[in-house]
Amino acid sequence: MNDEQRADRGRQAGPAQMGQHPAACLVIAHISDTHFLGGGRELYGRVDTDIGVWAAMRQLERSGIRPDAFVFTGDIADRGEPDAYLRVRDIVEPVAERLGAELVWVMGNHDARAAFRSELLRETGRQDVGAPVDRIVEVGGLRIVALDTSVPGYHHGAIERSQLEWLAAVLATPAPLGTVLALHHPPIPTPLAAMTVLELEHQHELAAVVAGSDVRAILGGHLHYATTSLFAGVPVSVAAATCYTMDLSAPSRELVGVDGGQSINLVHVYEDRIVHSVVPLGEAPVATRFDADFLARLEAMTPELRRESFSRQVSSGDPGA
Repeated sequence: MNDEQRADRGRQAGPAQMGQHPAACLVIAHISDTHFLGGGRELYGRVDTDIGVWAAMRQLERSGIRPDAFVFTGDIADRGEPDAYLRVRDIVEPVAERLGAELVWVMGNHDARAAFRSELLRETGRQDVGAPVDRIVEVGGLRIVALDTSVPGYHHGAIERSQLEWLAAVLATPAPLGTVLALHHPPIPTPLAAMTVLELEHQHELAAVVAGSDVRAILGGHLHYATTSLFAGVPVSVAAATCYTMDLSAPSRELVGVDGGQSINLVHVYEDRIVHSVVPLGEAPVATRFDADFLARLEAMTPELRRESFSRQVSSGDPGA
């Protein structure tokens, strides 16, 4: 984001707060597991992966939210094909540019490091294209660390000793708004028995680096369902896939992916906390609605009148209940 875009965002910050908490310092759109195939092929011959990403971009633009960053937590391509990365990039980059958002791409187990570097990161001339893709992106005082947990040729996750040493050195100096760690394999348990084979190995080694640091949140993917937990005392938030999701209500010894339930997360960063929210993708019938004019009227009221106008319950026998 350039200085002009940041100034414009400041001008659009809106009126003074109405509740007990100020507006968030930063907003991150957390998106995961797009699984694009080359040539526009459908995943498993039946899932149009483009639909979920287009829906996510459309809804973010429609919302009026101006994310400071888009963080994609891995499995951008399903087979690491260069043209799959190009297609994702061509959909996402123009939206990120219009919204003034930084783009943070994280490696997943389905990604290929060389193509990931050349097509998404536009890196050229590197000799170590097969090395882990670890990066730091600074966004308004928040440090986002993209940590590559992929193991070439396998689907489980691991972190090399050199990566842990690098991460420890990075975290030795706190960032103004702290650090968000973004990785593909989330270091948390899963109730899906088959998925435990594909989890991040030696999690205790990462925990030793994270514990006591300025890491305020860990963003992950891989599981294809939204979930939350704690790791080394740090909240973990997993974004469900935009392609297909896992059915946690399927028979207990089955692993079932369904073309439904796709979502992204919004991450609101405050000075004293971080809030993670799930945003379902796709259109749904409107059940009730209060428009922007209604909010403007509330903002113009005193706190007491605001409470009486909107918080007081109306009994079922009263008109307009």
